[in-house]
Amino acid sequence: MSYMANQKRSKIQAKHIENLTLAFELAKINLGSTKENPSVGCVVEKNGSIISSGYTSINGRPHAEFNALNKDINFKNSNVYITLEPCSHYGKTSPCTNIIKSKKVKNVFYSIDDVDERSKNKSKKVLGKKDISIIKFFLKKKAFKFYESYHRLKKNKLPIIDVKLALSKDYFTINKKKKWITNEQSRKLSHFLRTQYNALLSTSKSINKDNSLLNCRIDGLENKSPNLIILDRDLKIKKNLNIFKKKIDRKIYIYTTNNNKKKKINWLKKNNVKVKLFDKMNTREDYIKIFRSFTKLNFSRIFIESGLTFINFLLKNKLLNNIYIFKTDTNLNKNGFNNSSNKLIKKIKLKKKLKVYLNSDTVYFERLN
Repeated sequence: MSYMANQKRSKIQAKHIENLTLAFELAKINLGSTKENPSVGCVVEKNGSIISSGYTSINGRPHAEFNALNKDINFKNSNVYITLEPCSHYGKTSPCTNIIKSKKVKNVFYSIDDVDERSKNKSKKVLGKKDISIIKFFLKKKAFKFYESYHRLKKNKLPIIDVKLALSKDYFTINKKKKWITNEQSRKLSHFLRTQYNALLSTSKSINKDNSLLNCRIDGLENKSPNLIILDRDLKIKKNLNIFKKKIDRKIYIYTTNNNKKKKINWLKKNNVKVKLFDKMNTREDYIKIFRSFTKLNFSRIFIESGLTFINFLLKNKLLNNIYIFKTDTNLNKNGFNNSSNKLIKKIKLKKKLKVYLNSDTVYFERLN
């Protein structure tokens, strides 16, 4: 192949990657808000211009391809870029391959095959009957990372479990003199991270102490506040907390082993709190059962904000997938306090800094399991 031909091929390849990268940016919009369905992005290009786009709707339907193609536009001979293989099975909606066929699209580009056996690697055969070409495996590495929670849900029937922790430079999690350790920029980023998950999980001990709303307080994203799961073995949650006083469009679940406090259980139910009773909440196996129960609620992405005691339990039992560590550049010294040992946290090698400006703070994202 000549130099000029190679250059032309590289330019075309770069354009495909650019369009698919845009599709991934769209997929991020409702990540954590599509229930059991993956969050997908779709971009449609024709004659060198983007003519339409879409992403999976909140609660998972309609799908991205439908949102992009269900428009009064001439899509004949266009190229469709999708972050994940389009579905080709009938579920609660018609398969996305149907609308792709009906619009007389020329080519479909996507990153990786769907892991759902009903659609896995089937779109090529379905679309091929209409002479629509399938070109796949662009940005494959990016796609596997993006769909980590979706793959885990399909393979192990478990959600992805991520945690956030704020630390001073000298590894304290509590400032005796101030409410927060990190600055306002870090707290804003924490609120944004909450929007990327189906549910936020905490303990009654942490919530009773902090009386936090545990929602998203960023203008324009308030409706993306995740559902709230509270682990409360002995049903010690207080009634006068902000989470019960202020109405937020989300569901609250309390997991407990105590079925004796009937009055409190009835009060919680009257306040639209769903009480889930478990026999035990002690061992790793107990928590795997609890985490597996989250998938029955269509929660595939769980974000944990709690005290160090519970985080240490999760680390020790290898129940965490990823951790966000927000670290300040100052030592607390005598003003610092931990309610549990920081030895396990210190063992985590902080290598991957996220590229975001937080003034004097730094945030790390580290994979654990």
